[in-house]
Amino acid sequence: MSTLAHTMMTAARSTDSGLAGPGELDRYPYAEAPVADRPTVPAWEGADSELGRVGRRAAGSRGRGLHGQLVQQLGQMIVSGDLGADRPLVPEEIGQRFEVSRTVVRESLRVLEAKGLVSARPNVGTRVRPVSDWNLLDPDIIEWRAFGPQRDDQRRELNELRWTIEPLAARLAAGHGREEVQQRLSDLVEIMSHALSGGDALTFSRADTEFHALLIQVAGNRMLEHLSGIVSSALHVSGGPVTGCDRPSEASLSQHGRIVDALGTGDGGAAEAAMRQLLTVHPEVERVVPAPREH
Repeated sequence: MSTLAHTMMTAARSTDSGLAGPGELDRYPYAEAPVADRPTVPAWEGADSELGRVGRRAAGSRGRGLHGQLVQQLGQMIVSGDLGADRPLVPEEIGQRFEVSRTVVRESLRVLEAKGLVSARPNVGTRVRPVSDWNLLDPDIIEWRAFGPQRDDQRRELNELRWTIEPLAARLAAGHGREEVQQRLSDLVEIMSHALSGGDALTFSRADTEFHALLIQVAGNRMLEHLSGIVSSALHVSGGPVTGCDRPSEASLSQHGRIVDALGTGDGGAAEAAMRQLLTVHPEVERVVPAPREH
């Protein structure tokens, strides 16, 4: 057996451990409490279906079936370092190891090439590219790094990036208020409140993700809008039951409410301040940014 095939086999076995790994967040259903216990809780899917989908666009872009599985497997192996830079990837060998067709292998390598993980050249073949060439803002690569050896660096970098992006988005969103968006954000805060009371970390995390992505979507800045998937990925890999992080809290819920109130009054400064305070509440962020000064 070749070294590459042995490496692939070892990595493939790890997926049978039963533990949640990269890409597995999508398989969890939205938690539902008994109807009798939540008669006034807003429905998860809002009346405006487009708003209800905002927070889940990034996850929905991921492939399924043999093609999606192979992209996930190879991507994780490259990002973890199991397949190092300049390592040749032989399509025939990959196809034999994973028992997939040449077409599946070819399409999977094209996806990885688009992410900057591999390069394919005539007379050279397909090789793994160095980290400097990776699209580090790609949601899949963010997730793979967050569950690999670089997890600490990835989460720190994500938190620093959120500290830069989201306060500005909150300030801008205060000037682009729409009634249906305001209502959806209020509904999401209520969903988080009920989830916190019921100890439902998964539902809290899902509503939190949609809240932050929607806020960026309505900031009125197209370039910021393209970063909403990054924030969604950051929330998926930094909170929730998979990582054991106790992010849901009364302090976090209170700051979400303050943001909604500031948006309702069009107070950009207050919205920005509340978002900075919210990010500081997160214990991982406190280690990389100072608490906001009191004026």
